[in-house]
Amino acid sequence: MASSHTFINIASTIFIILSSHLINFAISTKTTIPPNPPFKHIYAFGDSYTDTGNTNSSTGPNAFLYVSNSPYGQTFFHHPTNRYSDGRLVIDFLAQQLFLPFLPPYLSKTADEYGVNFAVAGSTAIIRSFFVKNNLTLNITPQSLQTQLIWFNKILESKGCKESSTTPKECKAVFDDSLIWVGEIGANDYAYTLGSSVTSTTIQKLAIGSATRFLEAILSKGAKYIVVQGLPATGCLTLAMALAAENDRDTLGCVASSNKQSHDHNTILQAKLNDFKKQFPNAMIVYADFWNSYVSVVKNPKKYGIKDLFNACCGASSGSYNLDLLKTCGSPMATSCPNPSQYINWDGVHLTEAMYKAVADLMLKGNFSQPPFENLLRKKTKSG
Repeated sequence: MASSHTFINIASTIFIILSSHLINFAISTKTTIPPNPPFKHIYAFGDSYTDTGNTNSSTGPNAFLYVSNSPYGQTFFHHPTNRYSDGRLVIDFLAQQLFLPFLPPYLSKTADEYGVNFAVAGSTAIIRSFFVKNNLTLNITPQSLQTQLIWFNKILESKGCKESSTTPKECKAVFDDSLIWVGEIGANDYAYTLGSSVTSTTIQKLAIGSATRFLEAILSKGAKYIVVQGLPATGCLTLAMALAAENDRDTLGCVASSNKQSHDHNTILQAKLNDFKKQFPNAMIVYADFWNSYVSVVKNPKKYGIKDLFNACCGASSGSYNLDLLKTCGSPMATSCPNPSQYINWDGVHLTEAMYKAVADLMLKGNFSQPPFENLLRKKTKSG
């Protein structure tokens, strides 16, 4: 017969499990928002690394046509949510940390009670007309960062905020309690011009120029708290590993040319952010270091429970690294690994929930943001 201690232990275990499920449920519903969360709204921008549903299988990037199918979303949501992962993204972990619900995609036309996600899978920093002019439209999502800014301006105008100079009270009411999250943007710009006559230097200049104008427009309207996420270590992505020459490798075992390209992009972006800090001294601008967060996991995978650095968890064995662009994740011919948490890469380009959580923790709770994200939270708390 089991002892009373055994029953207590079993009851405790059940309580912990149920509590965990309730917490996960609660943080994504409106009824459990604490009285004074750090921010009342999050407005997010970016591409597929941040998109929570502005695209689906019929509107997303051509190479990944099955995001509305299983096994996308299998780990956390247990059904596809049009996120390019098996579960949550960095933006989802951010929302949870701030005790806010998951952000609705702009195109869902959901009321923006706690914010809106404008990020679009396949989106570029550079305006679409550039790619049309250069006959690079095979795999281009129509929306760019400029489109996302237009959408955001519509939200601002609906709240009476037009310009900080003409509607200061209304703009202040929006931005005093809003966190602006600019997710990774620019990786698609480089990818879409691969093999063309357009140089990476041209893309770097145009993409950073576009991002700079975007940030300046938002800061000029009165944004006070902004986090800007850099590019990841794109040379470590499955697609890069599968396409690059085998002698193009760095000390991480990743594609050297791609990683250098992203690293250089981030260096210039950080310099621009430093200029903005001087230009807008009342704003708190944080750089979220996606590149070094990613590299940190690659260098020490066991710490994060990762066993496979480069193969896609969901894909087809007929291709290199379990990636076949004719049989991508979610298609009838693709299969998924039984343990996504042991993989960095989910479908060949996008990451697993486990990897998103690892980099989110490093950027939001660790030392991979400049200044640390917690400094931003402390400043917000002091300002009320």
